Amino acid sequence: MSSQAIYKKWCEVDFEFLGNVSGQPYVLQTNVYIQGVGAREQQIYLWFDPTADFHEYGIRWNQALIFFWVDNRVIRVFHNATDLGLPYLDYQPMYTIASIWNGESWATECGRIKVDWTRAPFIASYTGWNVPNACKVHNTTGTDDLHACYRKVYLSSYGRAPNLALSQTQIADLRWVKENYIIYDYCTKNATATPECARNWP
Repeated sequence: MSSQAIYKKWCEVDFEFLGNVSGQPYVLQTNVYIQGVGAREQQIYLWFDPTADFHEYGIRWNQALIFFWVDNRVIRVFHNATDLGLPYLDYQPMYTIASIWNGESWATECGRIKVDWTRAPFIASYTGWNVPNACKVHNTTGTDDLHACYRKVYLSSYGRAPNLALSQTQIADLRWVKENYIIYDYCTKNATATPECARNWP
């Protein structure tokens, strides 16, 4: 999801498949942009081959947190840390994008593995595309639509307990991912500059 086409200092929430070397696990990268600044990447090995069958990938975003899930298992959480002086994704409407793009300069093994163009055309298939309870913003220059959407989220089940915090099962999911599948975490690389990191892993 992104607001880059609307705002110069945009917000964005990403799922990205970085490719693999044949026979190796696939890498899934997530990232969060706030005010046009990303560099909040986390990468995990998937515990399955995502090309063999369809799987469910989702994002839940409310005023307290964003969490990413795969097949109903939470793989990442990003908490609101405005009390620490950090901005949060609570002021811009976003649109969804699903595409294939060339990231060979950096994606697979940091760019060491290039795209094999002899295998083109490359195809991505989706099923069950669903954005439940989304609020459509018709006018991004005014505030009426934005305020109406804020009210809708705050009054919906997504904007109320228990969805404002992780359940014990979701915490267990995160610990399982951290112990078994995480291969890169921006918090480990630069934890002192990112005070929200202490909140984002249980």
